[in-house]
Amino acid sequence: MKKLAMMFVALLLFLSACAPKLGEEEVVQEKNNKQQKAVIPKYNISDSYYRMILPFKPSGARGQVVENLNTRLDVDEFETGLMRLAQDRFSPKDYLFQEGQYLHKKTVESWLRRKLTKAQLKEEGLKESENVGLNPMISDKGTNEEKNTKSPIYLASILEHDYLVKTDNGKVQLGGVVLGLALNSVHYYETEQGYPREVEIKDEIIEREGKRIAAEVLSRVRNIKGLKDVPITIALFKQAPKTSIIPGHFFAVANVDQGSSRIDDWEKINEEYYLFPSDEAQKNHREDVMKFLNFKSDIEEFFPNYTGVIGKALYRDDQLQQLTIDISMQFYGKAEVIGFTQYVTGLVMEQFPDYITVNVYISSVGGPESIIVRQAKSDQPFVHIYQ
Repeated sequence: MKKLAMMFVALLLFLSACAPKLGEEEVVQEKNNKQQKAVIPKYNISDSYYRMILPFKPSGARGQVVENLNTRLDVDEFETGLMRLAQDRFSPKDYLFQEGQYLHKKTVESWLRRKLTKAQLKEEGLKESENVGLNPMISDKGTNEEKNTKSPIYLASILEHDYLVKTDNGKVQLGGVVLGLALNSVHYYETEQGYPREVEIKDEIIEREGKRIAAEVLSRVRNIKGLKDVPITIALFKQAPKTSIIPGHFFAVANVDQGSSRIDDWEKINEEYYLFPSDEAQKNHREDVMKFLNFKSDIEEFFPNYTGVIGKALYRDDQLQQLTIDISMQFYGKAEVIGFTQYVTGLVMEQFPDYITVNVYISSVGGPESIIVRQAKSDQPFVHIYQ
């Protein structure tokens, strides 16, 4: 009897390990004719986010974006912006998100290199077939300044996102791939003496080289097993200089049909970030800057220990979409934090138009104090005070 009971307990443990937990849906993922059990969370935190298939599978090129982009702001915008663009073709209602599983680290590293000269190939012991760098060849002759000015590095990073779709028989399969190409607006190098130098790259050159590189990337991706027939979207991202306190932005996107290896058309993306306050924002979006300055002035008037208010505004088609405000204050107690957060929440609801999303992060020397989020078209803000 005891033995039978132990067998029953073991069976329960086995079944509970195999069964999906509450709030999850079990499916079978197919890749390269191989099947593997996976889980889909039933709940989504927002319609703006994709549900992510579990267990989490990191990209084979994980870490490349962080290593190769200039700032954390660029890293975040490159990744989240790519997901935002993907929604135009792959709806979060119908598709699941997974980090890229087809472009591996060595592949991405080799593509980000410069094209090598015959002498460089010989020196590194490589074959011509391994000479796959997508950045321009640099001459063996001339000074570093002459060589880098003539042939700057254009391509900084490649990011792959995979979008999976459920089938009727409880399986998920690849439904689309989105590729982001991050391009330099400034090329950094050193002189022979080790002094840092930089070359600014004009917008028209960034666009021309980005489209050239995208065509070659598409051709190569079509030769990867599993990607021959899948719909592909390619987006071009202009990263900001190292000294920038606002991120870069996407400026062009192309949708490639299933099985096609050619980009027929590029769609312009009119997105840009502005710093509030700044001369550039004042020149191009004076009315929005005045609203921000009034908000800033009201804080200064009622809280004398104010230290700083800075805004980051995202414009799409010259229309303000999102405003992120960082407020740094000196607080002397939690009651003061609560009172200040309540006051700022009122200002947000009253002073900024309801068609934009406003995020406010309030902090002190001790760290984050509170957060206020007013989603576009919402009459109820989300407010959290850190304990």
